[in-house]
Amino acid sequence: MYPGLQDDFITYLLVERRFSENTVDAYGRDIARFLTSTGIKEMEGFQKLKADDLRSYMARLKIEKLSARSVARNLATIKCFFRFLVNEGRLESDPTEDIESPRLEKTLPVFLSLEEVDRLLSQPDEKTALGLRDSAMLELLYATGIRVSELTSLKANQLNLEMGYILPFGKGSKERIIPMGEIAKKKVVEYLEKGRVELVPRTNPPELFVNRFGNKMTRQGFWKILGKYALLAGIDRKISPHKIRHSFATHLLEHGADLRSVQQMLGHVDISTTQIYTHVTKERIKSIYEKHHPRA
Repeated sequence: MYPGLQDDFITYLLVERRFSENTVDAYGRDIARFLTSTGIKEMEGFQKLKADDLRSYMARLKIEKLSARSVARNLATIKCFFRFLVNEGRLESDPTEDIESPRLEKTLPVFLSLEEVDRLLSQPDEKTALGLRDSAMLELLYATGIRVSELTSLKANQLNLEMGYILPFGKGSKERIIPMGEIAKKKVVEYLEKGRVELVPRTNPPELFVNRFGNKMTRQGFWKILGKYALLAGIDRKISPHKIRHSFATHLLEHGADLRSVQQMLGHVDISTTQIYTHVTKERIKSIYEKHHPRA
């Protein structure tokens, strides 16, 4: 592996491209796989790589049974890597320039029904500090549709309880305003007044949500919390924070929200990313029609 090159690339992703921590982790794994596979030890080796060499590498990934989405992301990583080398003046030309990214079939997002959401949100025991925290996290996640990384990184100074909105930092460290609703606001206030003070008696970390030891809540920690409550709620399928995000967007559109507003709240750069939720609502309307219309 070319010494220091991977570290330089990661720094470029973090500082110049301002990618999220999750994206940088994924790109880091992809480029480590690529550099290990090529075994190139000098920059001259990258200069000799041709488009066909890279196509062969992508074909090997398919043989290794990586999903189409993972293969596409690996290609995106490699394209970004070679653009980085060219921009840094380490390479004269980009061998990935003529390699087209595969078109992925868009799958409809999986979301919870309103009844399932109600059951899930009613599970935490609000007589305890941890229950107050969990209730606030679940309500805020569903009320705002933020990503789990945004939820666990949310700081107290990113809340405006008087006006009822939050200011999360999304992908590319872009800030956006999202209303939080009265119920979520009430749960957050109860957590701040009765729960958080018990969980952080000495230290006072900037993050809004903390674990039982008073430290920042991790994404993995919240996944476990969500899984526990899904089980208690009798939701017999895999559930993730992202499915709550899907539920937020789908339920908004089903109840008449406009697509542009949902796009802004989700933090999508391209509205085509948000448009997939309109397909969900159309499929749902069709299903309801076929089920209930006497001549369907």
